[in-house]
Amino acid sequence: MSDHEIEIRHLEGAISRAVEAGFDRQISTLAELVKIPSQRGEETAAQAYMASMYRERGFDVDEWLIDLDQNRHLPGFSPVAVSYDNCRNVVGTHRARNRSGRSLILNGHIDVVPVGPRAQWTTDPYGAEVIDGWMYGRGAGDMKSGLLACVAAIDALASVGLQPAGDVFLQSVVEEECTGNGALACLARGYKAHAAFIPEPLLPKLMRAQVGPMWFQVHVAGDPQHASAAFSGAGANAIEKAIYLIGRLQELERRWNARKVEHRHFCDHPHPIRFNLGKIAGGDWPSSVPAWCTFDMRVAVYPGQSLAAARVEIESFIAEASHDDPFLRHHAPRVEYHGFMAEGYVLTNSEDVEASLGRAHSAVFGEPLTEYATSAATDARFFGLYADTPAIVYGPECKMPHGYDEAVNLESLKQVTKTLALFVADWCGVEQR
Repeated sequence: MSDHEIEIRHLEGAISRAVEAGFDRQISTLAELVKIPSQRGEETAAQAYMASMYRERGFDVDEWLIDLDQNRHLPGFSPVAVSYDNCRNVVGTHRARNRSGRSLILNGHIDVVPVGPRAQWTTDPYGAEVIDGWMYGRGAGDMKSGLLACVAAIDALASVGLQPAGDVFLQSVVEEECTGNGALACLARGYKAHAAFIPEPLLPKLMRAQVGPMWFQVHVAGDPQHASAAFSGAGANAIEKAIYLIGRLQELERRWNARKVEHRHFCDHPHPIRFNLGKIAGGDWPSSVPAWCTFDMRVAVYPGQSLAAARVEIESFIAEASHDDPFLRHHAPRVEYHGFMAEGYVLTNSEDVEASLGRAHSAVFGEPLTEYATSAATDARFFGLYADTPAIVYGPECKMPHGYDEAVNLESLKQVTKTLALFVADWCGVEQR
C-alpha cells in the first residue's frame, strides 16, 4: 500500500462523517433544484441556480451560450432541429494551489425529459416529495441528484479542512437527453482533465459499456380524399402507411439484436437494441384521408458500429419495405436525422481511475466494485472517444427515469456521495484549504 493510499485510508472515517453531517443540507438543495423545471429550452433558471452554488464555494464560474456553428464540425456532434437561443452551459472550477494532484472533470446534466400527463403522477412532478426514503420528481434521479452529489463531495472535503490537490471542473451541461452537444461544447471550450466522473443514476456499479443512440424521423406522404371514398380504392392513408412501416421496422430491430453475439459486452444483455417509437403525428381533418404522417424513433448502435453504415441500413430497409407497398413504392418516405447521432462507448485504458473508484466503493459498501453494460447512453462517450480521457459512470439508484413517479433512493445517494468524496480525495489527492 502506497503512502498516498495510507493517507486516504486515514481520512475515510472523517470524510464519511462529513457527508453524513451535510446530507440534510444536500437533500434540501436537491429539493430546491428539482422544483425548478429544466426541460429542453427551459434550463436557464436551473443553470443560474448551479452558477450561484459554484460562486458561493469560491469556484471560478464560466457561463456561455452554445454556438452550434463553432461545434458542428466536431466529432460527436448531433444534428439539431430546435433553437439554441437559451442553450447555456455552466462550469465551476476548483483551482488547486500547487496542482500536485491529478485533475478531474465532474460532469452532470441539468436538462430533464418532459413529465407527460401530470394526472398520471402520484406526486407533483416538480414537488420533490420524500416518501419512504425516496425523493420523487422529474430529474430527482436523472440526474440532479448526481449533479449535486459532485458539489456535496467537495463540500465534505472542505468541512474537514481539505480540498482536492488537482484542478476539478464541475460541469453542469444541457442537451444530454437529446444530443450530448452540451458536453461536446465543454470539450470545444478547452476543458480537459486526467479523468472524468459522471454520477448518472445507473446504480453504484461501474459502467463498462454503453450503446450509442440515434434519432430519426420518417416523413410519410398520403393521397388525401374525402373520408367517404377511403374504402373505394381512392386515396392512401398516410397514418396507416406509417403504421405499416413501423411494424416492418421490428424486423430490423430483431436483426440488430441478433448481432449482440459479436459484441462481448452485450452478448448476455437480453435486448440491447430497441427501436423505440417515441412520437407520431399525422392528418389534418377527421373527414379527410390523411395526407401526411411523421413518426420519430430512437434506435441505438453497438460500440464500434459505424453510424454511417447504420443510417444506410435504416434507409435501405425503409426503401425495401416501401417497395412492397403499392402506394409507397411510388411515394418514397423521407428519413431525417434530428437529434442523437452518438457512437457507443467502452471504458478502456482506465486501470488507475478504476482502481481509485474500486477503493472508494469498497470502503463505503464493504464489497468489491462490480460492472455492467447498459442499453442506455451517457455523455461519457465524449471524454473517452474524443478527448482520450477515461470516463467513469457510477451513480445512485433511481426508479422510473423518464417515467411517471421518477424517484431517487436517498440512502443510495448518501452512499454514492461518500464514494464520490473518497474517490476525489484518492484520485486528486488532498491539500489543506
